[in-house]
Amino acid sequence: MGKRDELIAKYAEDLKNKCGMNPDMNLLTKVTIGCGPAIYDADAATVAASQESELETVKNNFLIKKLGLSDGPELMAAINKAMETYGMSERNKYRAVVYYMLTKHFGKEAVYG
Repeated sequence: MGKRDELIAKYAEDLKNKCGMNPDMNLLTKVTIGCGPAIYDADAATVAASQESELETVKNNFLIKKLGLSDGPELMAAINKAMETYGMSERNKYRAVVYYMLTKHFGKEAVYG
């Protein structure tokens, strides 16, 4: 099993155990691949929920650029909801897991066709 497969398995565990979701493994794999080399970097692999600038980056680079959504208050509301679902006390919020939840929330699975 390669490093990426191990990470995908870890993300699936987080979705099941911390977020109460049964992950679509095909979509989770595509979202993880879409994160690129960031998943291998300890700092880039996680989302710092307490940093406003980090949440803005998720909104601008993922929701607007990647998923093609229009900017509006619902974007930040969805990001905050994903953070709450993950658990605010959870220190490591993996980027691929957050992106997966946001993709599902907005029904944008087709982006990963």
